[in-house]
Amino acid sequence: MENKPAALLNAVPPYGHVIASEKWRETTLIHNLKGGGVKILFESELSLTDFHLPNKSCILYVSECDIVAGNNYKRKLVRYRNASSSFQGLVLVERTRLSEQFFSAVQKFVVFDLGLTLLPVSGQTEASQLIAQIVHSGSRENPFRRSSSSQLLDPLVLAVVQQVPGVGRIKALALLQNFSSLQQLSSATISELEPVVGPAAARHIHSFFHKHAAAGT
Repeated sequence: MENKPAALLNAVPPYGHVIASEKWRETTLIHNLKGGGVKILFESELSLTDFHLPNKSCILYVSECDIVAGNNYKRKLVRYRNASSSFQGLVLVERTRLSEQFFSAVQKFVVFDLGLTLLPVSGQTEASQLIAQIVHSGSRENPFRRSSSSQLLDPLVLAVVQQVPGVGRIKALALLQNFSSLQQLSSATISELEPVVGPAAARHIHSFFHKHAAAGT
């Protein structure tokens, strides 16, 4: 039985649908998705992930309670990363007043230690908006790869890039025009960053990525 949920990571729902773990059935998130025209397919044995999307993305949701209570979420994240290698692994993390003090540690673990994409959300309402945005885009492309045809998904990418301290919306937009992924951005040299955001911000961004990379070694 332990291997069956991992196998379900190969399931891709039809466009306009989301496969959701049964535990989400009576939640605000599901209610909002249905209200937004998203069709839900519930799966009782979806234990390694919370949602599967039609663009071959899967989502693990880390709640405020998971973070504050230390609910073994790190172990679950590692299992999720290992099982979702053929999918775009996305982690939604509740960033609230209570969880804020732990957020930087969660961010480092998810992004730098595990190499997953993290998006902070204020709660289930915002999470439902992000999920619906992906589902309704109808794009078969990776939503976290720069594309002129995926403008609806740009806010997701912007949200990730703006997690770098000192990078606001304007600089994030400029960076995305020159670096198509977080991997490219994190490996960019100061001289490559300077023409995009200026010398001071370039040093700040480079220091941020390399400091966390060194801490993870």
